[in-house]
Amino acid sequence: MTNAHLANAPLGGPHLIYFADPMCAWCWGFSPVIGAIAQHYGAALPIRLILGGLRPYTTEPMDAGTVEQRRSGWQRVAEASGQPFDIRFWDRVGFVYDTEPASRAAAVLRRRSPAMALDALRRLHAAFYAENRDVTQPEVLADIAEEMGVERTGFLAELASESARAETRQDFAISQRTGIRGFPSLIAGSGADNQYVMLTNGFQPAARVLEIVAAWQASLA
Repeated sequence: MTNAHLANAPLGGPHLIYFADPMCAWCWGFSPVIGAIAQHYGAALPIRLILGGLRPYTTEPMDAGTVEQRRSGWQRVAEASGQPFDIRFWDRVGFVYDTEPASRAAAVLRRRSPAMALDALRRLHAAFYAENRDVTQPEVLADIAEEMGVERTGFLAELASESARAETRQDFAISQRTGIRGFPSLIAGSGADNQYVMLTNGFQPAARVLEIVAAWQASLA
């Protein structure tokens, strides 16, 4: 794919761009996969996180049909990936599934470094899915930032800022304009131009995705 919308991901040389959402169950399933890629390639193949915007700005609580749909989705992810889920979540009443606040928290932490962005995404996923923490709430997000060594008061101020909101909206817009239709999605660029290749759209196990990344790298030689 050719896409100038990704030009604001300032990475020279071969790199990956990862579209994900902190409240996307399949992205939680993919968390060990993106971790394996980062561990295997390190700084030789930087990974840029773009927050996809799964269900931002939702204002209505989940109804019974939505709850059942999400519950069955979590079960499929658990079976496919082996990732843990805390089913106490389903005891919540009136939960509003707004993915914007957690995405904004990831954007704020991403400002510190790309590595912190991926770590923040992993921690947000774990907090929501495995620990039953409400990552739509600023104080919970500040707890997670503090656990990562980020000063709480400054984080909360940054989280509430218009610049953080605008940066998060920009990520959502990039995802839409790029034509990403599902998460997780992983694309690759050579850094030479605006040519990008889709490596995976949706969950695949680590062994398979590492094979795909290696084949793409070999194609650059």
